[in-house]
Amino acid sequence: MTEPSGRRERKKAATRQKIADTALRLFLERGYDAVGIREVAAAADVAVTTVFAHFASKEALVFEQDEDFERRLTQAVTGRAPHEPLVPALRREIEALVRHCTADGAAPIWRMIDESPALRQYEESMRSRHARSLAAAIAADLGLPGETTACRAVARFAIDAFSLAREAAEPEAALDEVFPMIEAAWAAAGRSLPAREAVPAEAGAG
Repeated sequence: MTEPSGRRERKKAATRQKIADTALRLFLERGYDAVGIREVAAAADVAVTTVFAHFASKEALVFEQDEDFERRLTQAVTGRAPHEPLVPALRREIEALVRHCTADGAAPIWRMIDESPALRQYEESMRSRHARSLAAAIAADLGLPGETTACRAVARFAIDAFSLAREAAEPEAALDEVFPMIEAAWAAAGRSLPAREAVPAEAGAG
């Protein structure tokens, strides 16, 4: 009898999470460079091919929520209320992501990332990809070409705001400082954008 699709998806998600959790535990215990994919697979009790069925690379094991973060960023644009300005919606999601990435237990993971050139390079490419996806979502939401400079700029600013806040001693204060600048830049760009996004700077990012 064929297994129901819902159950298959739950089992698939559970296997993926088990692999990611096992990999992270080994990386933190022994060092990222000291652990190979075969060791991760053995510790998770899966085949090497199963690891690669869920993760395209060793680096991806560390950033296992990559796709979820990208989806949340684009949905902050596409899922907001019809008359809600863009920048406050982006700030709300960036705040949530920063809280997640600065929660208890996150510091050793970021130290590991900072100490590994491969992981730093992967994170940089991941942020660039998130910025491209976010810019495309903003442009599509406004019915604009995907290469619109204003959309690309605000997307990059938002991704950079996440990085700056995550690294700051006081993440909320960092966002309070950065987002008014993003708001002002987006309001200035509003002269060439549809009226929906031509919001005054005093609307704030709150």
